[in-house]
Amino acid sequence: MRKSRFFFILAIVCLLAAIIVYWKSDMKSETAVKGSNIPVIDQAFSLIKEKSVFDAKDEDLIEGALRGMTEAIKDPYSTYYTEKEAAIHRQSLAGQRVGIGIEITEKDGRFIVVSPVKSSPAEKAGIRPYDEIVEVDGVRLEGKTLGELLQLIQGKAGEKVTLVLYRPSTDRHIKVTVERAEIDNQTVSWKVIPVDDTKIGYISISMFGEETVEEWIEATARLISDDVKGLIVDLRDNPGGYLHSVAGVVSSIGKDGEVFAYMQNAEGKLEAIKTTKLDADEDYLKKMKVIPLVVLQNEGSASASEVMVGALKSWNRAIIVGLKSFGKGTVQETYDLENGGELKLSTNKWLTPNRDWIHGKGIESDIEVEQHPLFAMEITPLRGEFAEGDYSEEIAYVQKVLNGLGYNMVRTDGFYDEQTAEAVASYRQKHDLKSGRHMDDEFFASIRDQVALYKEDMEHDVQLKMGLSVMLHKIKGDI
Repeated sequence: MRKSRFFFILAIVCLLAAIIVYWKSDMKSETAVKGSNIPVIDQAFSLIKEKSVFDAKDEDLIEGALRGMTEAIKDPYSTYYTEKEAAIHRQSLAGQRVGIGIEITEKDGRFIVVSPVKSSPAEKAGIRPYDEIVEVDGVRLEGKTLGELLQLIQGKAGEKVTLVLYRPSTDRHIKVTVERAEIDNQTVSWKVIPVDDTKIGYISISMFGEETVEEWIEATARLISDDVKGLIVDLRDNPGGYLHSVAGVVSSIGKDGEVFAYMQNAEGKLEAIKTTKLDADEDYLKKMKVIPLVVLQNEGSASASEVMVGALKSWNRAIIVGLKSFGKGTVQETYDLENGGELKLSTNKWLTPNRDWIHGKGIESDIEVEQHPLFAMEITPLRGEFAEGDYSEEIAYVQKVLNGLGYNMVRTDGFYDEQTAEAVASYRQKHDLKSGRHMDDEFFASIRDQVALYKEDMEHDVQLKMGLSVMLHKIKGDI
């Protein structure tokens, strides 16, 4: 009797368990069906969840589908951001961001510090240019992306993060702990450049962020008060940013109510975007409307910076010096998604006041000036040992630097030939390095220093020198 009762209870338990499993499976299937109005997507989702030998979280599958949809548009400016990626993107344009204050580049899977931000927690902790980040809070970085590294480094103000760095100059690893803090995203810098007893204002906009208009007004007001006779506006390598920031900047130097761009939506409808009256000192605005302007641009000037150049060129308000701009003629809007992520989507074309669409074409400079090759080169982290017969990107970089320094290199393709070896030997002797015809870490460190010193000297900035020359002629009324 007891055995039959036991088996009866056991049967009931098994039946209940089967019902629960079936109910959960049915709910999972029903959830998948409710996830979309497109049967094939729901079918694929269900098959992956039920049949795949590899586990996948629901949110990962959904994020993969979202990323795939944006990639299918074949528009490099439309993209999906996860919740963490969206936060990083917003911080890049914000007036302030939380972090430790370092600029990082990726080189052959290695993450190299380009430079710490001045007075940042990273600088105060002793982090130096060319330090390689190999570990963050115990997490090794092999196989990680730059975005994943940034997520590891970022956090809340006041929290600490521990980095393990490899320092090539001392050939050792060091561990530093840095406290995260709020860091200003300064997008505008300025200075006065005296030329032939004439004060010329130089103002650089690195990108159009949230605080750019306020920074622009403060910087230009100081330059105006210093009685500069003209402004050189440097938009080289400015990747763009917020349209409303461009609107504020061009409103300070254009007529009130003047069209500075047109927006054209997917249906082809045009909307004129006009300047507005700024809440600023009247005397300042009056002077800004007439002060002579020269704008510097290059192939890295894109999007919002092209909106500004397109307006100034259409108005005949400035002379453009440098190279043809990048050619990005679309505007993106960002939409919040239910999973916390964001969808950035190209929703409009923008056209110049002359209704030209510059997408894929760029904006020609009024005066075309090629930059000196050495001044235009980025300071690249280099490591390793190379000799005659080797071939690498590092060798190609050095060949171009040596050519810029006057060694008249025949090859700059990365093959270490006899002439390269002779040039290296001559360079090593000139700069008091250990004799030899090879490249090593000591040699690379010296090459980096030479590039940095060259770029710091304004006399080597050919485009800026031309801009200053044009400005002097403009002030004198020659052009």
